[in-house]
Amino acid sequence: MRYLSFEWEGRPRIGVLDGAAVRPIEGTNALVPESEGALREQRLGPPIERAGLRLLPASPRASRIFCVGLNYDEHILETGREKPEYPVLFPKFASNLVGPEDDILLPAESAQIDYEGELAVVIGRAGRRISEESALQHVFGFAVANDVTVRDYQYKTHQWLQGKAWDRSTPLSAEIVSPESLDLATSGIRTLLNGQTVQSSTLDHLIFTVPRLIALLSVFTRLECGDVILTGTPGGVGYRRDPQLFIQPGDEVVVEVDGVGRLANRARSETP
Repeated sequence: MRYLSFEWEGRPRIGVLDGAAVRPIEGTNALVPESEGALREQRLGPPIERAGLRLLPASPRASRIFCVGLNYDEHILETGREKPEYPVLFPKFASNLVGPEDDILLPAESAQIDYEGELAVVIGRAGRRISEESALQHVFGFAVANDVTVRDYQYKTHQWLQGKAWDRSTPLSAEIVSPESLDLATSGIRTLLNGQTVQSSTLDHLIFTVPRLIALLSVFTRLECGDVILTGTPGGVGYRRDPQLFIQPGDEVVVEVDGVGRLANRARSETP
């Protein structure tokens, strides 16, 4: 099943895709903790034509966005770091997100803005200390993300927050695919910059799998409906290339995840 995050009559909505239309899920405006019951019941409203709708990030009001670093072997190799025994974690915020039709804002303070194609996990059922075996029962669906990173700010300290949490910098797809619709063992993931493939891998190369990440995160915090997990990026990031390759104004950055979808965004300079 495919869902869509969109704006309708000035409010965020979540609905089930039905051909060229979307049927809103009654009882909720967006993926927030209070939406859990409505998502389980899935009472659908009348269809709305998809054409012309403003598309929103999959979870535009996410309370928490958990990001995972160094989760593909090829990315670890290019960074020269050691393979982690526990996932590298850092946060983003709802203000960082943009939808599939929005521009990536390139801050004037940096000339080192990098792409990072990723699979995103959207939580639909709350839980604490979730087992790996039951983890996928807590997943509402999967989406496509681009963890855009401001490298020169990221490396100002050994913490990464200041390079990862720029406002309106992180694209997240509007479409969400239910867990039973995706084969995590075989799906490919790739990033294209102006039509050139710059990252390519498969989801079975994740060091910490989706169930493992959910289990580890839920040890220290209760996961809530609407929370998002960005699962890490493959090798090929621009900062580690020779010569380095960064996003420029006017560039198109595309992230594709087989079975989930395609996320394409243009970049433009932010007005300070």
